[in-house]
Amino acid sequence: MSLAARIRLAQKRGLSLPAARTLARLSTPKAIQDFLVDFPQNFEPEGDTARSVEQALKHRRAHCIEGAMVAAFALWLQGHPPLLLDFSAHQDMDHVIAPFRVNGKWGAISKTNYVCLRWRDPVYRSVRELAMSYFHEYAKGPRKTLRSYSKPYDLSRLPPEKWVNNPKDCWEIADLITATRHYDIVNDAEAKALRHRDDVEVRSDKITVFPIPKWKHQRL
Repeated sequence: MSLAARIRLAQKRGLSLPAARTLARLSTPKAIQDFLVDFPQNFEPEGDTARSVEQALKHRRAHCIEGAMVAAFALWLQGHPPLLLDFSAHQDMDHVIAPFRVNGKWGAISKTNYVCLRWRDPVYRSVRELAMSYFHEYAKGPRKTLRSYSKPYDLSRLPPEKWVNNPKDCWEIADLITATRHYDIVNDAEAKALRHRDDVEVRSDKITVFPIPKWKHQRL
């Protein structure tokens, strides 16, 4: 599909022309990930947000679920279904990624400010394999916190005003993926027996793409 055709398709699916041009230029999953790595982090200075694709691009910043929706839409323009996959964690924040398949293998695009929970090449044979690749690095301090992953949720079943061009926060999307069936990764006994991360692993958490504002540190 040509660039002009992708722009028209993005507009048909609810984006403004400037936003459509931005995402239509991304022609591969790798290009989407590169775009999100450089896209400013949303530290939510005015409070919690769940911005639509249009609003994330308009404000020029995103956190994980916002970045995942941007990625899902961009993947949709490339012929992939616009999927979200939710990770549920114990005493830690959930994380959302945009999974995709190439030649039958699963990969994922992820918006994160940290070393962990990033891009996955499409080499995984199942969604579970993909999810398990995040297990050892999904952590808070020394604790490994990932407990379950969701069935991929297809955003194409929803109208554009829910997630593409919603001028308000898309809390309904967050609720939908949270309510989607989740699959356990470890049971209680296995969770209690997990080895804590060592000091080198914990120190790696200080490496970020964008500096964390001082006020954000005070809230954590």
